[in-house]
Amino acid sequence: MKKYYKEFTITAEPFNVEILSSILWELEITGINEEVGCLKVFADEGSDLTPEKISSFLNKLQDEKLLFNYTVEENVLEEKNWNEEWERSINVIEVSDRIVIKPTFRNYDAKPGQIIISIDPKMSFGTGEHQTTKLMLLFIEKYVKPGMRVLDVGSGTGVLAIAATKLGAASAVAVDNDEWCLNNGKENCELNNVADKVDVSLGVVQDISEKDFDFVLANIQKNILMEISDELVNRLSGKGMLILSGLLESDESDIKQEYGKLGLKIIDKQQMGEWIAVVFKN
Repeated sequence: MKKYYKEFTITAEPFNVEILSSILWELEITGINEEVGCLKVFADEGSDLTPEKISSFLNKLQDEKLLFNYTVEENVLEEKNWNEEWERSINVIEVSDRIVIKPTFRNYDAKPGQIIISIDPKMSFGTGEHQTTKLMLLFIEKYVKPGMRVLDVGSGTGVLAIAATKLGAASAVAVDNDEWCLNNGKENCELNNVADKVDVSLGVVQDISEKDFDFVLANIQKNILMEISDELVNRLSGKGMLILSGLLESDESDIKQEYGKLGLKIIDKQQMGEWIAVVFKN
């Protein structure tokens, strides 16, 4: 018997894949593919997901001024092996001369001195494809020092916490509110032999009781970074550094003002395309 699935094609302005994906994963879906100018969202044939349900979630982004307009189109198609299709789109990423992110299903001949981070991405964010992940990794490479304690908020695949420990950090706490990320993060830590150094937990930054981290990382969209600014800063040590991304160039002024009120100033910034990452310090 032939099986079928629902496919929803979503266009948006601005086309911010991370923001759109973060809210779409709250729906009962089985996968998301990024294509040129649109996202394809998939659901089982028996799912009660409709364009109207998707629109109700996207309207939240409009209310927050993160989305100007969008379209949602539905098709019912014959099922194929989407995991196989998706895997074909994920490649080895040479973030820098030193840091390489390698999906478990890809081969790579490491060069001398390279740090290879093996990631089984499944449904979590942090494959290294997006500019914000690359920017965060470049700053981790630049600033992490042996013995540091690291907190990674919104950790996804756990790639940032894993990178920090492979670069010398003594320990890391990785927290995400998505159960997929909890399981995937733990698996990836095992893959990279850092499970004894990285504590992966399910929750939000408010659930982390520890403080005095030398390094706090958060690659999350602007509205969340604005909401949790107090919580992030409260977990920094006196000389700790805070690295933020998930930000557009146009977000810099608001972020600088918000964290400036909490006694932090920007000491470094990098940009790729329209995306930026910033480093704050007391």
